[in-house]
Amino acid sequence: MPNKQSTSANVVYRPQRKLKIPLPLYSCSVSAGFPSPAEDYVEGKLDLNQYLVKHPVATFFVRVTGDSMLGAGIHSGDLLIVDRSLEPKDGRVIIAVVDGELLVKRLSMKSQKVMLLADNPQYPALTIHEAMEFQVWGVVTNVIHPL
Repeated sequence: MPNKQSTSANVVYRPQRKLKIPLPLYSCSVSAGFPSPAEDYVEGKLDLNQYLVKHPVATFFVRVTGDSMLGAGIHSGDLLIVDRSLEPKDGRVIIAVVDGELLVKRLSMKSQKVMLLADNPQYPALTIHEAMEFQVWGVVTNVIHPL
């Protein structure tokens, strides 16, 4: 199980790096039509860490609450994979702390102005001012959500 650290109302998940659960990886494509027996096509074992976690020491998980990032495919209850080693560039989805509040937003850095944008038109942009406490915790690399 991941370790939990509480920050305000948010929970930050940190992976246990020693825990590895390889799952079967099939070499065939999945048809959206009629099913076919796939057991004959087992290619090997799949470790999701290889695909989802590029920098294990710099990676953490956080669960989302709210709907401000629906346009980015991020829903309330989703689990975000966040990499602290990546540079927070313009247009990337980031995890930031603004005046003590943990937020997931799209970073906008244009015309000497830093803004945090929601991917939902119901939410206004947040312009970062010098008087604000602002820190980028990391760049969101993947979203895990149930269908």
